[in-house]
Amino acid sequence: MADTFLLGGDLEVNRLGFGAMRLCGPRILGWPRDRENALAVLRHAVELEVNLIDTSNAYGPEINEHQIAEALHPYREGLVIATKGGLRRTRSGGWPEDGRPEKLREACEGSLARLRLDRLDLYQLHAPDPKVPIEESVGELARLREEGKIRHVGLSNVSVGELERARRVVPIVSVQNRYSLAERSSEDVLEACEREGLAFFPWFPLANGSLARQGGPVDQVAERIGATRAQVALAWLLHRSPVMVSIPGTSSLEHLDENVAARHVELSDEDFAVLS
Repeated sequence: MADTFLLGGDLEVNRLGFGAMRLCGPRILGWPRDRENALAVLRHAVELEVNLIDTSNAYGPEINEHQIAEALHPYREGLVIATKGGLRRTRSGGWPEDGRPEKLREACEGSLARLRLDRLDLYQLHAPDPKVPIEESVGELARLREEGKIRHVGLSNVSVGELERARRVVPIVSVQNRYSLAERSSEDVLEACEREGLAFFPWFPLANGSLARQGGPVDQVAERIGATRAQVALAWLLHRSPVMVSIPGTSSLEHLDENVAARHVELSDEDFAVLS
């Protein structure tokens, strides 16, 4: 199975990327206590040949995008920064949706400024807003794309029906939904991405860390092949589908090394069946 995926037909990304969300402070709010460590993790990810970094204007809020620019700008050729808009943050840590066209435009232009970019390679609707038809939300992303501010449009936290409705308005190249060895409620969305050749980014690919601690079959396979539990869980995702592009996140340099090394972990069909 290929180690890379051609996103949107013109951006070749490694199928194991990096989700930068956890570099923010507690509850994904504010700056982390150790700001330099966050920058070091981002720089080390690129040193490990990670060429897809996922973020959002809601992480921090805004802080995660500032971190990425501070650590990595000017960006290495071929590095894809994927960000999102459509969620707000409250002081209590809530994530209310806001898919109004004018707010998405404001969010996109803010991300461009914070990331120090003229165009965003991948801009994703963070979640559909139940108060705004998805056609209106992605319609604004289509206009931003026509203006050259967005290269490709993606979606997050969507159903198959929402994906189909969005695709009638603008080309969609990726979907980011919660999915892991332990959480497969988006199986139908993954299958739709496979049919259409769209990238599928599983968020919380380690089930918020629980898969790194799980026993049973994960332990058995990990011991047999000489890998960690987290590496087995990530290798399972990559084995599951050729459109899978995993984006595990961490604020630890040690865990970053461990996660990225999962791209070299080979699961047999028997291992995959045992885990599945």
